[in-house]
Amino acid sequence: MTPDEKDTALFTGLVLTFQAAAMQYMGKIKNPATDNIERNLEQAQAMIDMLDMLVRKTKGNTNEDEKRFLSSALQELKLNYVDEQAKDQSKTSDEKKEPS
Repeated sequence: MTPDEKDTALFTGLVLTFQAAAMQYMGKIKNPATDNIERNLEQAQAMIDMLDMLVRKTKGNTNEDEKRFLSSALQELKLNYVDEQAKDQSKTSDEKKEPS
Protein backbone atom coordinates (compact mmCIF):
# COMPACT_ATOMS: atom_id res chain seq x y z
CA MET A 1 0.00 0.00 0.00
CA THR A 2 1.40 3.38 -0.97
CA PRO A 3 1.44 6.28 1.49
CA ASP A 4 -1.33 7.99 -0.53
CA GLU A 5 -3.49 4.85 -0.44
CA LYS A 6 -2.90 4.57 3.30
CA ASP A 7 -3.85 8.22 3.82
CA THR A 8 -7.02 7.73 1.76
CA ALA A 9 -7.96 4.69 3.84
CA LEU A 10 -7.31 6.59 7.08
CA PHE A 11 -9.28 9.60 5.84
CA THR A 12 -12.20 7.36 4.89
CA GLY A 13 -12.05 5.68 8.30
CA LEU A 14 -12.08 9.04 10.07
CA VAL A 15 -15.12 10.24 8.12
CA LEU A 16 -16.92 6.95 8.76
CA THR A 17 -16.17 7.23 12.49
CA PHE A 18 -17.74 10.69 12.73
CA GLN A 19 -20.63 9.62 10.49
CA ALA A 20 -21.40 6.57 12.62
CA ALA A 21 -21.18 8.62 15.82
CA ALA A 22 -23.57 11.23 14.42
CA MET A 23 -26.04 8.55 13.31
CA GLN A 24 -25.83 6.98 16.76
CA TYR A 25 -26.43 10.34 18.46
CA MET A 26 -29.44 10.91 16.22
CA GLY A 27 -30.88 7.60 17.39
CA LYS A 28 -30.62 6.08 13.93
CA ILE A 29 -28.38 3.22 15.07
CA LYS A 30 -27.81 1.51 18.40
CA ASN A 31 -24.97 2.42 20.70
CA PRO A 32 -22.79 -0.70 20.43
CA ALA A 33 -21.60 -0.32 24.02
CA THR A 34 -25.11 -0.32 25.52
CA ASP A 35 -27.07 -1.99 22.71
CA ASN A 36 -29.67 0.77 23.13
CA ILE A 37 -30.95 3.55 20.91
CA GLU A 38 -29.77 6.78 22.48
CA ARG A 39 -30.48 10.26 21.17
CA ASN A 40 -28.50 13.44 21.73
CA LEU A 41 -28.96 15.97 18.94
CA GLU A 42 -26.39 18.35 20.43
CA GLN A 43 -23.72 15.68 20.12
CA ALA A 44 -24.93 14.77 16.63
CA GLN A 45 -24.53 18.43 15.64
CA ALA A 46 -21.01 18.41 17.09
CA MET A 47 -20.08 15.46 14.85
CA ILE A 48 -21.54 17.23 11.81
CA ASP A 49 -19.61 20.36 12.76
CA MET A 50 -16.40 18.31 12.96
CA LEU A 51 -16.94 17.04 9.43
CA ASP A 52 -17.75 20.56 8.20
CA MET A 53 -14.46 21.70 9.75
CA LEU A 54 -12.67 18.83 8.03
CA VAL A 55 -14.01 20.03 4.67
CA ARG A 56 -12.64 23.52 5.32
CA LYS A 57 -9.28 22.39 6.69
CA THR A 58 -8.59 19.83 3.96
CA LYS A 59 -9.65 22.08 1.06
CA GLY A 60 -7.12 21.65 -1.73
CA ASN A 61 -5.61 18.56 -0.08
CA THR A 62 -8.20 15.93 -1.00
CA ASN A 63 -8.72 14.16 -4.29
CA GLU A 64 -12.08 14.11 -6.07
CA ASP A 65 -13.13 10.75 -4.60
CA GLU A 66 -12.34 11.93 -1.05
CA LYS A 67 -14.21 15.21 -1.59
CA ARG A 68 -17.21 13.39 -3.01
CA PHE A 69 -17.21 10.85 -0.16
CA LEU A 70 -17.02 13.53 2.53
CA SER A 71 -19.65 15.68 0.82
CA SER A 72 -22.01 12.71 0.50
CA ALA A 73 -21.56 11.74 4.15
CA LEU A 74 -22.26 15.30 5.26
CA GLN A 75 -25.32 15.62 3.06
CA GLU A 76 -26.77 12.39 4.44
CA LEU A 77 -26.10 13.47 8.03
CA LYS A 78 -27.58 16.93 7.56
CA LEU A 79 -30.75 15.54 6.00
CA ASN A 80 -31.15 13.05 8.85
CA TYR A 81 -30.47 15.78 11.39
CA VAL A 82 -33.19 18.00 9.90
CA ASP A 83 -35.54 14.99 10.00
CA GLU A 84 -34.79 14.43 13.69
CA GLN A 85 -35.32 18.11 14.49
CA ALA A 86 -38.67 17.98 12.70
CA LYS A 87 -39.68 15.03 14.87
CA ASP A 88 -38.91 17.06 17.99
CA GLN A 89 -40.84 20.05 16.69
CA SER A 90 -43.79 17.85 15.76
CA LYS A 91 -43.77 16.23 19.19
CA THR A 92 -43.64 19.65 20.87
CA SER A 93 -46.53 20.89 18.72
CA ASP A 94 -48.58 17.79 19.52
CA GLU A 95 -47.95 18.21 23.26
CA LYS A 96 -49.15 21.82 23.11
CA LYS A 97 -52.34 20.77 21.31
CA GLU A 98 -53.27 18.12 23.89
CA PRO A 99 -55.57 19.35 26.65
CA SER A 100 -54.12 19.22 30.15
